[in-house]
Amino acid sequence: MADELELLRRADPVPSDDPRFGDGPLGPEAESRLAHLLAGAGVGARSGAGADAGAGTGAGVETGDAGDRPRPWRTRTRLLWALAATVVIAVTATALLLAGPSTTPAVAAPRPLVVRADSTPVPLDRLAERAEREAGDDGSAGLRKGTHVQSWSVGMSEDEPPITLPVERVVRWNADDSHTVLVVATDPRHPGRRVLGEAEDGPRLVEDGHVISERTFPPSWSDAPPQSPPPHDTARLRAYLREAQHLDGPPTTPELLDAVAVLLDTWTPGARENAALARLLADGEGLRPVGRVTDRLGRPGQAYVYEGSGYRRMLIMDPATGAVLGLEATASADEPEYGVEAGDVMEYSAWIR
Repeated sequence: MADELELLRRADPVPSDDPRFGDGPLGPEAESRLAHLLAGAGVGARSGAGADAGAGTGAGVETGDAGDRPRPWRTRTRLLWALAATVVIAVTATALLLAGPSTTPAVAAPRPLVVRADSTPVPLDRLAERAEREAGDDGSAGLRKGTHVQSWSVGMSEDEPPITLPVERVVRWNADDSHTVLVVATDPRHPGRRVLGEAEDGPRLVEDGHVISERTFPPSWSDAPPQSPPPHDTARLRAYLREAQHLDGPPTTPELLDAVAVLLDTWTPGARENAALARLLADGEGLRPVGRVTDRLGRPGQAYVYEGSGYRRMLIMDPATGAVLGLEATASADEPEYGVEAGDVMEYSAWIR
């Protein structure tokens, strides 16, 4: 698969360091060369088989509840993680061929967020102080159950497709404790452009805003995290997140970031919860302030980076309120045998208030 991936990369006549490379679609010449290489190397047949094996991606994206969005890469080895990345390229190539030359190609994998070189990093404890001042205002926002999130990820599991589409997911709870989950295919980088979707006969391009699923669930209630309301006290919030992740001890920084994602996939925090969460993150170890970024929804943010073994997590927070805007994971080391390069995005989430 690594050799075939290299063929795919060489099919684009634009050099990798050219400013036109970016997230834009292939030109007519590149598409022609890509189709020729796929036909000659037999990649299309392999991709089609992989796509058939992964049919039903829409079901994989939405499994029924606010906290059920799959995050399987976190519990898999880097080997599976890298293999999944090569599948993303192959499935995308299949989608381009199925869509035909008259459609605008979609790009499956986004580019990593870039920190502004001229920006001054803001320490997390200072941002937590801002959040605490915001929480003291009488007109500050309150806690609300439900979420609105843009996301994309590479994933692996035993019984689901190996790719999660770029999607927008809205979860709304009603007064009787019933709730509705709406999932649509959309790419925040290219509003209005068609995106990679899933059909009965395999992956293909779908219209921006294509509804993947819309389901309403009967009334339900739980007093266990993350379904129970999160506290706005730092110590109690730490215990809440620990229980939500079923941890035996205090969460490490990677576990805390995972728990934050679970919380934000269930609740939209108010100002007091934002302040407690910002203080909890400030008390953690290894989150390094790196400066300003513009997130995938065009919002200004302050970025904080955690360096793991073979990966990097970036936390994006609102510089004024301390609210968490997004999380992004990228590879920090090359895995040439699997086609993974340092800087490849493996997952991102951007929560909408």
